[in-house]
Amino acid sequence: MVEIANDDDFRRLLEGLDTAGQRAVAAHFVDNVLPLSGDDRIRHVTEIIAKPDAREDDLSMAFHTARTVTVDTHNRCGAECDWQDQAGYFVARAALAAVTPADQLAGGPAFQAAMSSRMARTCMGIGTAEDTAGQERQAQYRILSEFIQSQE
Repeated sequence: MVEIANDDDFRRLLEGLDTAGQRAVAAHFVDNVLPLSGDDRIRHVTEIIAKPDAREDDLSMAFHTARTVTVDTHNRCGAECDWQDQAGYFVARAALAAVTPADQLAGGPAFQAAMSSRMARTCMGIGTAEDTAGQERQAQYRILSEFIQSQE
């Protein structure tokens, strides 16, 4: 199994993935936080992203769907928003990152999906007063390690 000790290792391994690999891992990251979102459209987006042979028109539709959900959830997150709404917004952002072309995102789609997923988990932890620091990071290390292992 691939050893990932820190975020530098994590980022280096993500950058070594091709576009399909980036999308597949990003879909796994989003799936891991999907229960934090109340929007079923995100599940459909991750199903499309996870397909290694996804057609461009399907990816375009997934991008537009994720963007719509991101806008919809952002609009619910005003000054009076609760933390669950905020978590849902970051899940949508993770899905959007997963389907955004790699050259448009610093660090690539999988890295940006990972960061938004961590933010979603942090928001939920704040809302429930649970100490979730590090849980999502460790889950992502495991997800990436297992993905790389499955490709060998």
